[in-house]
Amino acid sequence: MFRSLITLLLRVCCRLLFRVSVRGDSNAFAAERLLVVANHESFLDGLLLGLFLPLRPVFVVHTVVAKNRFFRLVLSLVDYLAVDPTNPIAMKKVVRLLESGRPVVIFPEGRITTTGSLMKVYDGPAFVAAKTGATILPVRLDGASRSYFSRLSGKNRKSFFPKIHITVLPVTHIPMPEATTAKLRRKMAGEAMRRLMQEMIFASRPSQTLYTALCDAAEIFGGTRRVLEDIRQVEYSYKDLLKITLALSRQVERISAEHERIGLLLPNMASTLGLLLGLSARRRVPAMLNYTAGMDAMQAACTAAEVRLVLTARAFVEQTKIADKLSGLRGIELVYLEDLIEQIRLPDKIWLWAYALRFPRTFALPSSPEDPAVILFTSGSEGQPKGVVLSHRAILSNIAQVRAVIDFSVDDKVLNAMPIFHSFGLTAGTLMPVLTGAGLFLYPNPLHYRIIPELVYDRNCTVLFGTSTFLNNYAQSAHPYDFYRLRYVVAGAEKLTETVRNLWFEKFGIRIFEGYGATETAPVLAVNTPMAYRTGTVGTFLPGIEAKVLPVPGVEHGGLLHVRGPNLMSGYLKADRPGVVQAPASELGAGWYATGDVVDVDAEGFVSILGRLKRFAKIGGEMVSLEVVEKLASAVSPEHSHGALALPDASRGEAIVLFTTDAGLTRALLATGAKKLGIPELALPRKVHFLDALPLLGTGKIDYPSLNRQAGELSA
Repeated sequence: MFRSLITLLLRVCCRLLFRVSVRGDSNAFAAERLLVVANHESFLDGLLLGLFLPLRPVFVVHTVVAKNRFFRLVLSLVDYLAVDPTNPIAMKKVVRLLESGRPVVIFPEGRITTTGSLMKVYDGPAFVAAKTGATILPVRLDGASRSYFSRLSGKNRKSFFPKIHITVLPVTHIPMPEATTAKLRRKMAGEAMRRLMQEMIFASRPSQTLYTALCDAAEIFGGTRRVLEDIRQVEYSYKDLLKITLALSRQVERISAEHERIGLLLPNMASTLGLLLGLSARRRVPAMLNYTAGMDAMQAACTAAEVRLVLTARAFVEQTKIADKLSGLRGIELVYLEDLIEQIRLPDKIWLWAYALRFPRTFALPSSPEDPAVILFTSGSEGQPKGVVLSHRAILSNIAQVRAVIDFSVDDKVLNAMPIFHSFGLTAGTLMPVLTGAGLFLYPNPLHYRIIPELVYDRNCTVLFGTSTFLNNYAQSAHPYDFYRLRYVVAGAEKLTETVRNLWFEKFGIRIFEGYGATETAPVLAVNTPMAYRTGTVGTFLPGIEAKVLPVPGVEHGGLLHVRGPNLMSGYLKADRPGVVQAPASELGAGWYATGDVVDVDAEGFVSILGRLKRFAKIGGEMVSLEVVEKLASAVSPEHSHGALALPDASRGEAIVLFTTDAGLTRALLATGAKKLGIPELALPRKVHFLDALPLLGTGKIDYPSLNRQAGELSA
């Protein structure tokens, strides 16, 4: 009776103070042999689950916690079992509890998070679930980490009574893995539990728009928190970013219409980010134009998206020398940032300070997470650029997917020199840190190879994103101590070469985490992480990604990758049908996207990229990956750049031609290297051509259309 009274009193107090909400299916608690698994955010977690879950379980707690006087007092209100999660024998007690029919609550992490993300998941709870055939009920706690009962660092803004959400997810099971030894079965079960916990973290994400996510971040981390810095070396707080967002978007709103697609031709600056967030809040769709592309590509992008208004800056146009490109664009009205700032009058300032900054959420027009948030354009590395329409849901889902597997936190500072018009630079490099409380330094030019390492050192950056090409040049130019603070270096957009991987490890002691994705998937599909890493692969698929590999005639291993998931684009905008969003579809049906990549997925879920389907040559009836040809050239001549093409050939159907910046590279040297590496003779190029430099796109990828044109000129 006394215990029930205390429990009722605590439940009422927690509901009032922490505004606890419980979401999910309450019928799930009726399952037999129920094992409730939850993430571990704070010392409140066990109390919250005991008070608000509709069952009376046995709590499995760490022996160290059970010895604490205060926690012994709290534990006296519930049934508990003290175990050491590192002791396999202790888990036998949990097995007996489940087999007796008692529901059990356990924290697979074993300790409270110090990063705000998922920590190490122990194998024991997973093996218990597999051995007993228990029904697993994932429960996500969100908000307790922001209380003073958490173990997050002092940089996190804490509250005495933060709002706490408890999300009950659908039940699942972990079948006993098939393996030769108990140790291996235990390990495989632990991997399954880790993936389950990551899926749980992702699945319980909130449904919101980019602008409301910014407002949430400002409330959670504090309006005065300095979150952003750009080349002007001015640190902007969340309040400053909101001020830029509100002031500039209000001016653009006056010269545009709802649902209009507005081109942004601006570098990595705070004002660019502010416009992107603000325009989407007012139902305008920012279209991020690639200023490194040619005039024809830019015109095709504007035509496909039906862009009539392009926002840019005179200083930027002058510095990048793109005035000639802009003057050649047809049907485009240029609006300069300098003019927008001059048009801000006294009434605008009064509105901003007296109302908008006090109630920033009122600025957003009613919108859905499914509405378009931004239009990006494919690189055009294999043809004409296409507009990719990404919804708020797609971008925020991808951020949540990445955060479920990598522990980015408010203690991190990201240096992003990848352009915002590129999906990697936009989602991972810019929006993710700003919307999750990490610091961000935006740099406008990834080609400044000597300056960027110095900035990483000077600004104490802990995270760096880049392509293999850019990371190679940063490493070549950097002092061995420049990257001493880096925790994560993430490579994407092109294949990471073994030379670059080894260079970073030997010179800086840093392991590069290679990822894989596409603009159409906002962009990340798979990535190596500290908890799931395999050299030579791009890691495992992110939570929420459904992938299927279909066979390709002539390709012995692997097949064409098709994906679908919450981070998939709304559709394409193409120049042949301007303004019409063409929803994604593949041979698997609507809602699927054929990536065009030939991949191989091993038994543990690690993905290896074998090449682009369009980048295979058919030689004598067999399919040969052009990326294998480039890999061979890189192995023989690691200090130079190489690009392979397949050109028509009367005798063999197609012939491989290699372009290289190594004047001494010959077919004979390549043949010798192929024998050492076990590469078939079919992969040897028919001809080798020397170029002073390979043509590159703004993202660092090889510009294959330009290379094709040069090949045509050589043939002529």
